[in-house]
Amino acid sequence: MTAAHGCRVGIDVGGTFTDFVLADGAGRLVRYKEPSVPDDPSLSVARGLPWLIERAGVAPADVELVVHGTTLALNAIIQRRGARMGLVVSRGNRGILEIGRAQLPSAFSYLAEKEPPLVPRDLVCDVSTRLDVHGAVVAEATEAEIDAVASTFRSAGIDAITIMLLHSYARPQAESDLAAQLGRKLPDVSISTSAAVWPERREYERCLMALMNAYIQPLMTEYLRRLSNRIRDLEIAAPIYITSNNGGTLSIETARQRPIDTILSGPASGVVAASAVAAETPFANLITLDMGGTSADMSVIQEREPTQTTRTQVGGLPLIVPVVAVSAIGAGGGSIVWVDRQGALKVGPMSAGAVPGPACYGKGGADATLTDCYLVAGYIDAAQFLGGRLHLDAVAARVALEKVADAIGISGEHRAERAAESAIRITTAMMSSEIARDLAQKGEEARHYALVAFGGAGPTHANHIADDAGIDSVLVPLAPSTFCALGAILANVKRDFVNSRFLRLADGTPALAALKQDFDRLEQTAAGWIGNEGRILGAIRYEVSADMRYVGQAFDLPVRLTSPLRARPDAAALTELFHQAHEKVYSFRDLSSSVEITAERLCVVGEIPPISLPRLSPNAGRQSTPTMRALFLDGRRVQSAVYQRDDLAYGQSLSGPAIIQQEDTTTVVLPGWSAAVDTLGNLLIARNKKGG
Repeated sequence: MTAAHGCRVGIDVGGTFTDFVLADGAGRLVRYKEPSVPDDPSLSVARGLPWLIERAGVAPADVELVVHGTTLALNAIIQRRGARMGLVVSRGNRGILEIGRAQLPSAFSYLAEKEPPLVPRDLVCDVSTRLDVHGAVVAEATEAEIDAVASTFRSAGIDAITIMLLHSYARPQAESDLAAQLGRKLPDVSISTSAAVWPERREYERCLMALMNAYIQPLMTEYLRRLSNRIRDLEIAAPIYITSNNGGTLSIETARQRPIDTILSGPASGVVAASAVAAETPFANLITLDMGGTSADMSVIQEREPTQTTRTQVGGLPLIVPVVAVSAIGAGGGSIVWVDRQGALKVGPMSAGAVPGPACYGKGGADATLTDCYLVAGYIDAAQFLGGRLHLDAVAARVALEKVADAIGISGEHRAERAAESAIRITTAMMSSEIARDLAQKGEEARHYALVAFGGAGPTHANHIADDAGIDSVLVPLAPSTFCALGAILANVKRDFVNSRFLRLADGTPALAALKQDFDRLEQTAAGWIGNEGRILGAIRYEVSADMRYVGQAFDLPVRLTSPLRARPDAAALTELFHQAHEKVYSFRDLSSSVEITAERLCVVGEIPPISLPRLSPNAGRQSTPTMRALFLDGRRVQSAVYQRDDLAYGQSLSGPAIIQQEDTTTVVLPGWSAAVDTLGNLLIARNKKGG
């Protein structure tokens, strides 16, 4: 395969920049960054793709696959910019969205307000249709009830309707029948059902899944239409895939039908890329730090496998679809440095975004941001930002930080630098605390992990975080700022399916036969779906798990099942697997209690032909003499060596303090640390051993 054929393009739309990576058949990776257009993210894609293709020296016809990640759906839910919705529930359940799980939004204040429901109470209608826990129909809606519901929604001018009946996971057909009846009266309104979107028990969470899917569907459908048209206008005929919550990808048609699966797509791609790069390093356990312009996303990788969860939150609302476990903090390069009423210095969560951006961008922004702090502290070069495409205004950054210094009472020499260092330390403490909390919940210690830093600001801040969190190693990939875009083209096609059923293992053969039957049905459904996801797919595999608990427990644990157990379920083996999972989390096993399965899960994976990551030859780079620059560290100016990353040779080592500059980011190596270049061009930064 030549360099001009078999090209794949990965795109990641962030709040500040849209990142592009092109991989060709010769093992080359070509990268490009384009300022994002918040009002229409597809426009930044259309602007950046021609530059990427020109830089790669290929033709549009050479592109065989485009994979795109976006936070559009996530932002729509957070900002409440979705469709006007109507909800139909079983009689007596109109308060489902307000009651939720009957929990306060804050354990420390009775005054903290709950997130407003996606559907106001006056647009929640109830009908008589009701099922029992086994799915048997107890009561059905009358024609008069359906007429009344249709009249209410018609008068309100709603865009979409969701139907959620109690226990519908056990009999999805009941919701489908009601949807058909209502659809005949409202033929121009989109109607969806909760069991079709996600047939899992717990009616509140299932209801929210279906509502969020319908809420963002019109927005995502229109966006994906514009995206597809703009890519086709560039004469790129390749199939378009969208990155998904679980670290995989979906065809653009599936993304239209199920935008709920793309809400957390962007952060997951970076974790996928980190797993791929880590396979070539000594590190098996990793903490990823994706620090861009708006936020910092962190995740844990154990034994080179991204941690997944079926419980997360989006805009203050629970989401139960499987996702790569990512925690986010509102601290990125564009995060605003400010002072609260009590005179305390804060960083984020407000961001200057792409427009007007940090004060140093010279686009009208007057607020100091972390990027201004990096510039004033000497971490980044005003003339080398984005490879010199954007010249930073150091005077504007200094003026903005001097205002911060005045507000917190810093006077005298180096006012702006001391304010900048204070903001950097606060950000460091926020992130290291989040890492400590996440690891403590898993019973892990930071010293057993390495930090993988990417995003535009990740490498700049990573060494500070590792030093504070007690992490001894930092890995900075070759092109950190476009790492999520790389992850997009490394990901396989993947989708999760679920079935809720209560099966007590003590019941023996009947329960085990039902378990196998459920998995067979899930596999058949998954096979039908993935067969329509495109011809680029290679081998297909299925991964199965079960949610299990001791009988009487309120919550369950996911237990991964091996292929032999999937094919021939065994009660004793399943029970032992659950005992082990329970013991790992809670430090004990309850041998006196029987075990039950509450849900079966299946993930289908269609493998994309792998991409070979480029390697450095032994003669790559040159050990050039560094220049020197003053940094502001620990309250004083220190001289630091400054290297160009393209000049670093394979195997080269350097000692901190040091700055490594490249087109898309700057890496800071602190005193007491050293860095080396591995075969993939990664920077491996390590804490110097005492006495060494």
